[in-house]
Amino acid sequence: MVISTTTAPKTIQQQVLRIISKRKAIKARRLRIGTDLSREFGFDTVDVVDIILELERNFHITIPDEVPLATVGDFVKYVVSHTPARQQAA
Repeated sequence: MVISTTTAPKTIQQQVLRIISKRKAIKARRLRIGTDLSREFGFDTVDVVDIILELERNFHITIPDEVPLATVGDFVKYVVSHTPARQQAA
């Protein structure tokens, strides 16, 4: 199943953007789906791990180490596709 970020539930997308932007005090509106976090904003491995931990806590999911997460869209797609439907509706 392929989930387009344009059809991603807005509340999940907004929460993911908030979590990512909070990590480096970036305004959420500066983040785009294609934004490469390390190249464009200088996120390092520790930043990405902290974002993953926060997403896991907030959405009650597990994100394996081998999942490639480089762009904002990568995070949004993974969270949307692994969050139970009842949480998406909340």
